[in-house]
Amino acid sequence: MQETKTMDGFILGSDALAGIIGAPVNRIICSDAAHTLSKFPASCVACIVTSPPYYGQRDYSTDIQIGNEQSPSQYIAKLVEMFRECHRVLSESGTLWLNLGDKYQDGRLLGMPWRVAIALQDEGWILRSDIIWHKTNAMPSSVSTRPTPDHEYLFFFSKNHKYYYDADAIREPHITFTDKSKMKGGRGHFGKRGGTPENGKLRGNANLHKARWDQAFHSLGRNKRTVWSIPLSKYRGAHFAVFPEKLIEPAILAGCKPGDTVLDPFLGSGTTAIVAIRLGRNFVGIDSSLEYCKIAEQRILQSTRGFPLT
Repeated sequence: MQETKTMDGFILGSDALAGIIGAPVNRIICSDAAHTLSKFPASCVACIVTSPPYYGQRDYSTDIQIGNEQSPSQYIAKLVEMFRECHRVLSESGTLWLNLGDKYQDGRLLGMPWRVAIALQDEGWILRSDIIWHKTNAMPSSVSTRPTPDHEYLFFFSKNHKYYYDADAIREPHITFTDKSKMKGGRGHFGKRGGTPENGKLRGNANLHKARWDQAFHSLGRNKRTVWSIPLSKYRGAHFAVFPEKLIEPAILAGCKPGDTVLDPFLGSGTTAIVAIRLGRNFVGIDSSLEYCKIAEQRILQSTRGFPLT
């Protein structure tokens, strides 16, 4: 693809990377992701958050797009090739957060998210968690032969066994002390010495039996769970749903430090970049569609007013 620049140079073509040392921070590169990343130095980004085009879902009208392969195996192979470059440019303590939806073909669910996840494991990625994105406003369906899907997967990978992960940054409110608690026997025993059943799941916890509840529960909340209930997001400038900011926020908060660089090799409409900047991180975005790069540029500039872009 030939170099593409806007008036302020915010969008670059891959040819514009010559002479740039390191990742082109806070820029969009309009090109093929694998080809572009091959020009990046190793270990130059701290975290990757992305949602590749789903298999057979949409035509982005570019000859280098991913998603319109003739078979699932070809689609997976293309993603594996691209994520091989992601693995190289990711820091040794870095993580990858990958969102994928599934696909029905001839009445059969392909299991595409897990096919890709297993293929990436075979490539050396370490799968740390599968997260269910529960779509609270999922589109209705007229299907009558199976349940209507209202979830997608977010896979959490690391490059190595030791990696950066800030659990405290994404803790959830405790349920135990609220009216949503399902604890048997009610909540009347809170703060009472000996109030916890000796044979229950908390058996042997001296702090609880001595009414030291303050030492048994983390002051910032409970550890993040693996089902995230988040509605779909919309963007007025296009007819499609966009990556929800609430889905990306925990990945960036837990996955890297302020000032670090977040990569999205399938930037799409730019949500990863918007969230990264708002949370005090830098971004690098890549997309093969010039139309989407321009949409992302517009959204980023509109949404990040008051935030510094280097």
